[in-house]
Amino acid sequence: MEHIAFLGLGHMGTPMARQLLAAGHPLTVWNRTAAKADPLVAEGARAAAAPAEAVRDADVVITMLAGPDALDAVADAATPALRPGVHWIEMSTVGPDAVHKLAARLPKDVTLVDAPVMGSTDKAAAGTLGILAGGDTSGVEHVLAHLGHVTRTGPVGSGAALKLVLNSAVISGIAVVAEALRLADALGLDGDTARTALANGPLAGVVARAFAEGVHFDATLAVKDLDLAARTTRLPAIEAALAHYRRVAAPGEDIAAAAARIRTS
Repeated sequence: MEHIAFLGLGHMGTPMARQLLAAGHPLTVWNRTAAKADPLVAEGARAAAAPAEAVRDADVVITMLAGPDALDAVADAATPALRPGVHWIEMSTVGPDAVHKLAARLPKDVTLVDAPVMGSTDKAAAGTLGILAGGDTSGVEHVLAHLGHVTRTGPVGSGAALKLVLNSAVISGIAVVAEALRLADALGLDGDTARTALANGPLAGVVARAFAEGVHFDATLAVKDLDLAARTTRLPAIEAALAHYRRVAAPGEDIAAAAARIRTS
């Protein structure tokens, strides 16, 4: 089986890497905070001290990083060590500009697929993520199948673009739900009654995520995603949601905690 290098072991990266290890792939892992690799090493992965070391013997490189700046830094370090013919799967939420920048710097014999994911830590752990894949996936379909269901979106960069569209809608929708419940509070309505009514309407999925437990999407990453969207074109509603999250987001907190703060502050 292909030797995979997995770079980025955050809340999503660790369970995704674990799926590949359980499938039998030789796995080398790297994370900026090295101790985060320890649980995977205990399960059979090899830890690398640097991105270049991680990718040196890899057939497939997967990046799952916090944002465009982190991807730039990893690409700078790892690109010179890539083997000819390697497949690079970029799964972070970084926007299409960062994907195109990565594509331009990779050697011509390296195949890039941008494949950001929909779903939180529970789906990552179950291998049931929604994967939005741009570019030629033919060489890595079987690898991606261990992580979830693949939707082909078009050329390189289209997966990142669609992920930005979907995340912007969901994250902004959560802020709208929080404001709607704030309105219900101001009108003297029972909070549970208002929440149930919203959950029974067209915003059901957004309401569920606003109150989700046992999953994690860092609220500061929500700020990053909305900021990427707002830099692309004029988006007044999304810009308003971004202002909310900038005001209340705390590192390490799930987006549901930010929603609760929007409702009450």
